[in-house]
Amino acid sequence: MRKLLFLIIAGTIIPCFNIAAQDVTTVEAKSVDISENLDLEAIASVFGEAKDLEDFEKKLNDPELQISNLDLNGDGKVDYLRVVETSEKNTHLIAIQAVIGNDQFQDVATVEVEKDEKGETRVQVVGDVYMYGPNYIVQPVYVSPPVIFMFFWGPLYHPWHSPYYWGYYPPYYHPWRPHPTPYYRSNVHLSINVNNSYHRTSVRYSNNAVNLQKQVKRNDYARANPGNSFQKRNKGLKNSNELQRDRNKKAKPAARPGNNDSRPVNKDWKPSGDRKAKPATTNKKAGNKPANKPNTTKPSQKPALTKPAHKPTQKPAATKPAQRPSQRPATTKPASKPGGTHKPAARPTNTYRTKPSPAKKSRPKARRR
Repeated sequence: MRKLLFLIIAGTIIPCFNIAAQDVTTVEAKSVDISENLDLEAIASVFGEAKDLEDFEKKLNDPELQISNLDLNGDGKVDYLRVVETSEKNTHLIAIQAVIGNDQFQDVATVEVEKDEKGETRVQVVGDVYMYGPNYIVQPVYVSPPVIFMFFWGPLYHPWHSPYYWGYYPPYYHPWRPHPTPYYRSNVHLSINVNNSYHRTSVRYSNNAVNLQKQVKRNDYARANPGNSFQKRNKGLKNSNELQRDRNKKAKPAARPGNNDSRPVNKDWKPSGDRKAKPATTNKKAGNKPANKPNTTKPSQKPALTKPAHKPTQKPAATKPAQRPSQRPATTKPASKPGGTHKPAARPTNTYRTKPSPAKKSRPKARRR
């Protein structure tokens, strides 16, 4: 009996666990897309900071930068990205391929560098059609000419073909587990140089690059999974650019409703102490307002706001600014100063009267003659 009960319990628990695991995987498959695990703007930014193609491949696989989050073979580790270059005259095509198995590679993007007749160098990062849909192109405009341009047009140029393959990687590289896609999107933007400009276009400049790509193209993953192309993964969308637009439109309305909810708070505002003091002097002004409102107690209390009425009356009635100008002329100090001037005025009058006195005495002297 004990053995039978144990088998029954074990039989009921195991199927439940398998069902739950299947539900989780289906939700993850619908919520993210393969193309969202490799940002082409980050590739364009890192390309402009590299000194040559060997350094460019090193930056793509740097465990600290973590430019890529791709795990195409599903082994729980981010795939190594190798760089393969081919050129013809003034056109250089750099293919970025994911190493997914023994002699198995998959194109994820290409960097196309071309010099025009004026001597200007143009760069376009083109996403693979299987990964990103057709005509998904990022065109960077660098704030200063990248050093890697000197590598392409300099006398020391030599084509680069990555020597690394499945099971043989450079010493600086060690694989890491892929992150959730939302975390990767927020983390990879730290590696993008914001001083540059990254334009989206659907026009591919170089016709030579299309022919050069045929020489080095590898699509082993696409052949093994023909039903997992971008257009079949995202029906109704042309390329990854439209996928990102739809995601941004769905994310914006969620943050706006909170702004309008704060406006009705003003209805509950009341000055402090309205219900305590109601002076009779404000009844005349307040009595006109509730005349159009129903005879309820609530509207009669609201117009009887006395504090806003007292505040403007008390401010002009303040005597402090009026006393300052009145006290200054009323002071006796300036009055005493002109009064003190009368005393010295009396002194010269006395001297003036004493001077003509000897003139009177001269008259009797004339009579004596």
